[in-house]
Formats: sequence, structure tokens, C-alpha cells
Amino acid sequence: MIRAYKFLMRPTVGQQAALGEMLRDHCSLYNGALQERRDAYRHASKTSITYGQQSAQLREIRAFDPERQGRWSFSSQQATLRRLEKAFAAFFRRVKSGQTPGHPRFRGVNWFDTVDFPKDGDGCRWNSTPHDPVTRVRFQGVGHIKVNQHRPVAGTVKTVSVKREGRRWYVVLTAEQTKPQPLPPTGSMVGIDMGIANFLAGSGGEFVPGPRHGRRAAAKLEAAQQALSRFPRVSRDKRTANHRRAVDKVAGLHRKVRLQRLDHAHKTALDLVRKHDVIAHEDLKIRSMVKAPAPKPDPGRPGGFLPNGAAAKTGLYRSISDAGWGGVFLTILHAKAESAGRELIAVGPRNTSRTCPTCGHVSAESRPTQEKFHCVSCGHSAHADMVGALNVLRAGLVRRDAQPA
Repeated sequence: MIRAYKFLMRPTVGQQAALGEMLRDHCSLYNGALQERRDAYRHASKTSITYGQQSAQLREIRAFDPERQGRWSFSSQQATLRRLEKAFAAFFRRVKSGQTPGHPRFRGVNWFDTVDFPKDGDGCRWNSTPHDPVTRVRFQGVGHIKVNQHRPVAGTVKTVSVKREGRRWYVVLTAEQTKPQPLPPTGSMVGIDMGIANFLAGSGGEFVPGPRHGRRAAAKLEAAQQALSRFPRVSRDKRTANHRRAVDKVAGLHRKVRLQRLDHAHKTALDLVRKHDVIAHEDLKIRSMVKAPAPKPDPGRPGGFLPNGAAAKTGLYRSISDAGWGGVFLTILHAKAESAGRELIAVGPRNTSRTCPTCGHVSAESRPTQEKFHCVSCGHSAHADMVGALNVLRAGLVRRDAQPA
């Protein structure tokens, strides 16, 4: 089992400058490798450059530029080239499947914030000074950096990454662990229905209200972004002091909302895992739910478009993204359920809130409002989210029983 840990680093001023130079040089390597691939394919021979060919050139590149590319770990530079290889592999896979993806793009220095080290001990060292009461991580070309280790790392550290978020620096570890001891069984099963008004409703009658962190911070974030928009778009090293403060304010507000959303998701998922042995949830396709509808050209007016309902759904899309169902909560719930030995079942969301749990009748008219459910067949009345949670639990148990032993 692989688990990730993220810790805040406390670099000195000199170490911050060295970390920034490391990101800059890896960004330059990434863009140079991308340019080489583009030039080779534009040639009449239509040559394709592979990761192996570019990795073989690293020794010459490091020897030619020892003050920049030669300073950093050889393995981390290989990881940057693999990152480009994955981008091209994903691009060609989407093209082959009939999609229209964008071509891999050059990265600006402000948009290249992560450097990976594939192996602990190769260009980096976690807990590099075990005799010191302060935890430190060492990076080639940077030195030993203090780490605010707020919890112990279990297992064997495999990979180490450096990540910049605003003015903060983090170290991200992946550790291989033995299968943890499962939590004692509770004999309880629950189905959850995720929504907008309530973050989720449980089949047992419990409700978790929606926190709406993004909506609460919307006014402050709008004012901060308007203040930032008054400055010209220039590189990081050319910003004035006021420009940097405006950037930091926007980044700080976004970071606060993100951390609040993560905190709420962790606490909600942990509460579910501790109370229930089996958890059934809707297999929601978040990307499809927030996808803007296609434009409708007006045949009677060249260049004009008919209303497609996009403006009316803008608030719904924003609320779905603010709730953080799939990318945040369900990801955390899966990880915690695996660690606790709980069973997690994903079921299709179709008609879960339109099916009567008493008689099984399916009708959109049974749900006259967002919260109210009243079956047009048998007259059963309940909260719509509660009905959805009950149907999710039943569908999850049916799916579990249908699976071969």
C-alpha cells in the first residue's frame, strides 16, 4: 500500500533562492525537450523523439551547462523528461480515442512548481540528519532544509517531491506500507446521497450540511482578483512590491478555501469510516456534470446563437465545484476506507432520487421540489436526499451480492 505525506518546509533565504533556481532549470529542461520534439516532427522526415533518446543527452547537457543543469540531480532531470513523455502519451491516447485534445504546451516559470525525485537517497534524502531533533530533508544543490513534520511517516519512503505553493514550499513523500490493521467491525451499513443544499445525506437519517467555503470567500476573492487585474502581466522577478502583495493575497484566499474544503472532507470521511462497515455512494461523473452545454447556432442569424441554458446553470456548476464531491471527498473516502478495511461500493446515480423506496415506482413527478419526495403511486413522502440514500444503499447491496465470491 502506498501512502502520500505532505509537510511544510522552512527553508532559509538562500535555500529559497536555490529551490527557485532548481524549478527554473527543470522548467527550462522541460521546455527544451518539448521544443526538440516539435522541431523533429516538423522536419520533412516526421521524426519522433522518445524519452530514451532525450535521457541519453542529459550527460552532454550537464557537461555543457555545469552551473545550471549540472547542479541538480540526474534522476530528477530524468523524472522531468518522463513527465513530458507522459504528457505526449496522454495526448496520443486521447487522439486515438477520437477526442480533440490540446497539444502539450510550454510551461512558464510561474506554472512549473514541482520537481520529482524517483528514489529516496538519489539526489535527495528524507530525514537527512537523524541525530538532530529537527527533521530535515536534503536536496542536491540546495542543502539540508528544516521540515515541519506534524505526524510520523509510516513505512519505507520511496519518492520525494518538492512543491511550491505561493510563497510556501512543501515536501511530498510517498511511502510503501504494510496493510494496516482494520478497524473493529460495527455491523452498520450506510448509503450516502451527495447534494448541494446538504453535503450528503445518510440512509440512517443523518445529514451533513454543505459548508460552501467558496461561496463564503467569494466577495473577498472577487475584490482581491480585481485589485490584481490592475497590474500588468509580467514575470515573477519583474513584479513590484504592491503587485507581489496582490498576488499573495489572491493565492492566500484560494489556499484557505482549499484547506477548508480538505479539512471538511477528511472529517466527514473519517466519521463515516469509523461508524460503518459498508458504505455505498453514487458513482458521479463530476466532469460531465459541470461541462458547459454546446452552443446552438441560430440558423436564421449568421454568427448568432440560440439560448442553450448555460447562464442558468452557472450557479449550479459553481456549487458542484465548491462542494468538492469527486476530486476531494470521494478520493479521501476511498483512501480512508482502504486503510480501515471498510467496503466501499459505487453505484450508478440514475433515478436514485426518483424511485420510491416503498413501492419501487419511478417518476420524475414524485420529486416536485429539490427537498420533497412524494410518490405519485403509493403516496409515500420523505426527504428527497434521504430517498436517494436509501436507494443507493439498496443498489450497493444488490451489486455486492451479485459479485462472485
